[in-house]
Amino acid sequence: MILKTFRWPMGITALGLAAAAVFWGWEAFGVVLILSILEISLSFDNAVVNAGVLKKMNAYWQKIFLTVGVLIAVFGMRLVFPVLIVAITAKVNPVEAVKLALNDPSRYESLVTDAHPAIAAFGGMFLLMIFLDFILEDRDIKWLAWLERPLAKLGKVDMLSVCVALIALLVVSQTFAAHAHTSSGHAADKSSTVLLAGVAGLITYLIVGGLSGHFENTLEEEEEREEEEEAKARAAGRTVSAVGLAGKAAFFMFLYLEVLDASFSFDGVIGAFAITNHIFWMALGLGIGAMYIRSLTVYLVRQGTLDDYVYLEHGAHYAIGALAVILLVTIQHEINEVITGLVGVVLIGASFWSSVRRNKKLEAEGGDGGEGPHESEEHAGARA
Repeated sequence: MILKTFRWPMGITALGLAAAAVFWGWEAFGVVLILSILEISLSFDNAVVNAGVLKKMNAYWQKIFLTVGVLIAVFGMRLVFPVLIVAITAKVNPVEAVKLALNDPSRYESLVTDAHPAIAAFGGMFLLMIFLDFILEDRDIKWLAWLERPLAKLGKVDMLSVCVALIALLVVSQTFAAHAHTSSGHAADKSSTVLLAGVAGLITYLIVGGLSGHFENTLEEEEEREEEEEAKARAAGRTVSAVGLAGKAAFFMFLYLEVLDASFSFDGVIGAFAITNHIFWMALGLGIGAMYIRSLTVYLVRQGTLDDYVYLEHGAHYAIGALAVILLVTIQHEINEVITGLVGVVLIGASFWSSVRRNKKLEAEGGDGGEGPHESEEHAGARA
C-alpha cells in the first residue's frame, strides 16, 4: 500500500537528488534534501485537512484535485511563484529573471541579495501571522502546555496577533532594516522598504485567510443542504446514494482546497528563501515535498487515519515561527542555510517523538479504563 501510493514521489526524489548532485554538487544535494523535508514537515497538517475534505468528494473530483491540483501545486506555486517573487522585488522581467538564473548566476544572486530585505520582511510577516494565529488559539490538545495555556488566554484579546506582528515589524524596520546587508557588502538603510513589504505580507495573509474562511463557510452551508436533502429522501422512503459530494458542493470544496494548498505552499516557498536563494534548488526541493504531500493525502484518505500523531501540527507551526524570526533577522545578519533548515527538522522530530510517547501513554491508560479522551489528551499534552 505504502509503496504503491508513494512510488512516484520516491522515483522523483531519486531523480531530483541525483540531478542536484550532478549539476550543482553536494551542497545542492543537501539543500534540496533539507527543502524537501521542510516542505513535507510544514505541509503535513495541510495533508490532514485535504484528506478530511477530499474523502467527502466523489471519485471524479478526487481525480481533479490529484491531477489539476498537482500541476498547480508543483509547477505553479513551487516553480513560477518564486520566479515572480524575485522579478517583483528585484524589478526585472520574469523571463529575464530566469535567464539570469541560467546564464549569469552571480548577477542573479546579486539581485536576490539586494531584494532580500523586502522578501524577508514580506515572508517573515506572513509566516509570523500563521504562527501567532495558531499559538494564540485555545486548543483541546496542547504540546507545550506550560507555554500554550497562557498564550491561549491572551489570544482571547481581539486582533492580538495583528498587533504583535505590527509591533515586531516596527522594531525590525528600525533596527535590522537600518543596517541591511547588500550585494556590495556595505550596509544600507532599508527601513521604508522593509516596512512596506511587511505590511504587504500582513495584508496578503489576511486576504488568504479571508478567502479560506469564505470557502469554508460556503462548504458548511452546502453540507447542511446536502444533509437536509438526504433526510427528506429517507423520510420519503427513497434510497440515499452513498457516493461523495458532486456538483456545486464538490466545486466549492475544490476551490477551498486550492486556496488552502496555496496558503500552505506560500509559507513553504517563503520559508525556502531563508534557506537558499537558488531558484532551481528551491523549485526542485519544494516540488519533491509537494509530491509527497499529495501522495500522503491519498494515503490518509485510503487508510482513514488522520490524527495518529497529534503534535506534528504543533511542531510544524513552531517551525514556521522559527523561520519567521530567522527571516527577519537575516535582513541584517547572515545565517547558515543548513542551520536554518535543521531548526525546522529538529522541531518536527521532537513533536513526532512526543506524539509517539503520547500514544503509548494513552494505550497504557486505556487498559485501565481511566480518563476520557479529552482529559487524556490534555493530560498527555501537559506532560509531553
